[in-house]
Amino acid sequence: MNQAIHFPDREEWDGALEAVCFPALVNGMQLACAIKGTVLASRFGGETPEQYLAVFHEHRWDLEEEAEQQIRRQQEDDQGIVWLS
Repeated sequence: MNQAIHFPDREEWDGALEAVCFPALVNGMQLACAIKGTVLASRFGGETPEQYLAVFHEHRWDLEEEAEQQIRRQQEDDQGIVWLS
């Protein structure tokens, strides 16, 4: 599958999901990606939504690469979200 995948700089904390959510554009279509605050904390540290966003920014390239691999393997959940773990 040859897909053009881009990640705009539009990440945000979603309190309901308790996750940093960020979009991926796949051949012009938007797909939601997310990583739980608890996962960010265990991997990189942080205790608050602000800190989770900061560590997301710090590790953005690696996280986007991880998301890209999951998108290519079509690993969305039932709601169409690609979750990093």
